[in-house]
Amino acid sequence: MYRTNRSSIGGYFLAGRNMVWWPVGASLFASNIGSGHFVGLAGTGAANGLAVAGFEWNALFVVLLLGWLFVPVYLTAGVITMPQYLKKRFGGQRIQIYLSVLSLFLYIFTKISVDMFSGAVFIQQALGWDIYVAVIALLIITAIYTVTGGLAALMYTDTVQTFVIIAGAFILMGFAPALYNISATCYQPRPDAFHLLRDPLTGDLPWPALIFGLTIVSTWYWCSDQVIVQRCLAGKSLTHVKAGCILCGYLKLLPMFLMVMPGMISRILYKDEVACVVPEECKRICGTEVGCSNIAYPKLVVKLMPDGARGLMLAVMLAALMSSLASIFNSSSTLFTMDIYSRLRPQARTRELLIVGRVWILCIVVISIAWIPVVQAAQGGQLFDYMQSIASYLAPPIAAVFFLAIFVKRVNEPGAFWGLVGGLLMGLARMLPEFAYGTGSCIFPSACPRLICGVHYLYFAIILFLISVGLVLVVSLCTPPIPDKNLHRLVFSLRHSKAEHVEMDMAEEEERRRRERGQQPGVAENGTVEHVLEVEAAPAGRPRSSRGRCMAWLCHLWGTVERTPDSSVPKEAEEPQQLPDIAEHPTWSRVVNLNAIIMMASALFLWGYYA
Repeated sequence: MYRTNRSSIGGYFLAGRNMVWWPVGASLFASNIGSGHFVGLAGTGAANGLAVAGFEWNALFVVLLLGWLFVPVYLTAGVITMPQYLKKRFGGQRIQIYLSVLSLFLYIFTKISVDMFSGAVFIQQALGWDIYVAVIALLIITAIYTVTGGLAALMYTDTVQTFVIIAGAFILMGFAPALYNISATCYQPRPDAFHLLRDPLTGDLPWPALIFGLTIVSTWYWCSDQVIVQRCLAGKSLTHVKAGCILCGYLKLLPMFLMVMPGMISRILYKDEVACVVPEECKRICGTEVGCSNIAYPKLVVKLMPDGARGLMLAVMLAALMSSLASIFNSSSTLFTMDIYSRLRPQARTRELLIVGRVWILCIVVISIAWIPVVQAAQGGQLFDYMQSIASYLAPPIAAVFFLAIFVKRVNEPGAFWGLVGGLLMGLARMLPEFAYGTGSCIFPSACPRLICGVHYLYFAIILFLISVGLVLVVSLCTPPIPDKNLHRLVFSLRHSKAEHVEMDMAEEEERRRRERGQQPGVAENGTVEHVLEVEAAPAGRPRSSRGRCMAWLCHLWGTVERTPDSSVPKEAEEPQQLPDIAEHPTWSRVVNLNAIIMMASALFLWGYYA
């Protein structure tokens, strides 16, 4: 905590842009692999077989798109958040605010609530604690180091937790060698349980949807989601970012063997519990009538592992839960502070922005806890399918806009905005009826009309993406283009441009930059008046009040700097002035490119072997 500069926007939210490749890669993996993966992947593996591992192995290719195509543009654009990039790319405020609000919605309902629920499932099975007591205790621990430490503390903690997660999962892998007329298909494993690629019409994860639809959703998650991209923006150089992406890709090979297959084993060992189908029995076993596949992984830990090893796996799950939650807390705090609150209060100073970011964390925690019962019953009790289905209904328009913004210069603000709005309306038209009717279970199928809910959610993602792309392009071609002077270093084809870049909203952008450097609004960059982080300063010669001393202690803990107007800026509190250079050393560039080829070859072999 104390090694890093937390008194500035870049220091708190981007770790000073000085992280090397191994914490970048480990943090990418740990931010992605939360307790939702342990519970969700194992649960879906128990219910339907190993096809769900395709969600993990698809990421091996998409994470390379992040490092090689998307991050270079984000770095040259000099942004902290993804909505900031869209604002610089298109101008105006409506796209930035829209994306910020939608991203926060997705964080709360697909990430934070899911991770809290899955962590509570494990603790309930292992220790018998009440779900909500366990969640609140874990959130308090997580919030302490998230609120005080900033991104650097999270990334170093993620690195340690990555080793704990992998080691513990390897140990478990070694240990895991009447009232209803129930069809055998409800309780027997699927005939294609060991097939990664399944029938395009009757499969639960049809192979065209798994390859193409999932790639669209993955592009949103890995290449434009704040939680993931923020780790890359903290990289020391583009080469370190690419190496971190490769490390993350290699680690993503493991979930098939560490999570999915143990879930399948658990179904066989504890078929009366993990594979329960009678609603009353399921309610008694795990608290929900739609199925108990989510307890597959916790059941293995509690039943198979000896004392000591069981404690290690509890530490693994806590590490996964806290790592993922802390990453989301930090990134959602960044989005709310920089893209929403700073628009509502453009005169806000650095200290106010930092405190608001921390208070926002408490708000989203309360909302997420209230959403847990919905998560528990969605998608037939299969947690991972719930996460992916919500993303498939809301994320494709975002993926379309980011993809076109980076690679197509002709796309403009009206096209991007109406593409986002049209895609959102279409996604909600599918998502809301599904929630209203419920996803049902094998015994009691959902009553949702087949015309609305009959299309697989990943097929729907393909349709939604193509319609959004078409809408963006049509509206853009019918409206004036953006001049090249406003696009230098904001699109892939102009990322190396040395020409002067002219901001579309120059005055507003200048004020934002001053706030990030800790200057007062309206003071020139080379002016002599500096921004002061005041902490209940008492008049000269008078002692501080108790409230003042308390505020001073809190702000010292949180990284703000107490100064008087005539004091100089502490050296460690200065904002780095030079953005990362995307130029790479030829030797190291060849090394990371070779590793990328090796990783893709490994992934293709595994896809073919398990197809």
